[in-house]
Amino acid sequence: MNTLKEGKIQVNPHPDREIMEEVKEGKVEKLAILFERHHVPLYNFFLRLTGSQNFSEDLVQDVFYRILKYRHTYQGQSKFTIWMYQIARNAHIDHLRKRKEELPLEEQWDEAAAREPSPYEEVEKGQDIALLNQALARLPLKKREILVLSRFQNMKYREIAELFGWQIGTVKASVHRAIKDLGKIYFELSGGAAS
Repeated sequence: MNTLKEGKIQVNPHPDREIMEEVKEGKVEKLAILFERHHVPLYNFFLRLTGSQNFSEDLVQDVFYRILKYRHTYQGQSKFTIWMYQIARNAHIDHLRKRKEELPLEEQWDEAAAREPSPYEEVEKGQDIALLNQALARLPLKKREILVLSRFQNMKYREIAELFGWQIGTVKASVHRAIKDLGKIYFELSGGAAS
């Protein structure tokens, strides 16, 4: 429960893992605490992957529905957010399958996704931010996902490694390659030529 203390809202001090254990035990009303803590970062994760506000909102709802539905599978051995982002990745993959795009799902990981114009591009006044968002959108999905998790969701490399089932070195190399590719795309969009 949130409390007002000296003009500031104090967030429930219980760790996510403890709250999820309570949800798992049947206190499903506690899921509201986790929703309040994580729906905005989760929405931003999906927004950066899909470029669509509507899809992102739907996917956030789907993730919390799945958390409730599959609460009995939560083991508590890793951070709650790692489990949540695994569910989020699965929800996103299912979303791609339902859209039945021309490319098979395996190829979607390697090809840049066609998408709606980013809401950030319309809202942000700075050309650099708009170009960066455009460049991010042109990255293949897997590279975009790695960058969003590491740079925008501030997940540690070991957490990403656990999420993907990779070694930490693989994550570091993947982030490095994604940043390099993002730089090339950004340079091309800003009027330069790729080397």
